[in-house]
Amino acid sequence: MAEKSPAEKTKIQANILLKDAKILQAAATKAANVGKAEASGFITFVREQGVIGLAVGLAIGTAAGAAVKQIVDGLINPIVGFIIGGVDLAKLEWVVIGPNASGTGGLVLSWGAIISALITLLATALVIYWLVHVAKLDRLDKKKG
Repeated sequence: MAEKSPAEKTKIQANILLKDAKILQAAATKAANVGKAEASGFITFVREQGVIGLAVGLAIGTAAGAAVKQIVDGLINPIVGFIIGGVDLAKLEWVVIGPNASGTGGLVLSWGAIISALITLLATALVIYWLVHVAKLDRLDKKKG
């Protein structure tokens, strides 16, 4: 078998590169079409399922939760603490097992923090109920039939 000339070798390599380029172009075109279909499906999902409304509701709920937590921590807990004897409600705890001689270990149940968290939960639920039912924000939901 005769050795191919450099020109023939270059021509063969160019043909191989051309075939590879065509294969890559076909794959890119197919991927672009799949990407368009995925994007179209995602946009349809966002429109039909009210995802934007969900995101807005989540943001408002987070802000309302933070505001309620501040009200509970700064107003309600001090009042409850005053009523039960002038103590900080969040710092009430029950020492089940005290620390060892080196001052480490032990078992402490912070029941005041749990009571504070439950008050925050109930107050947040009350605010959300008020926003949805009393302020009638549920009428803004377009998905409702």
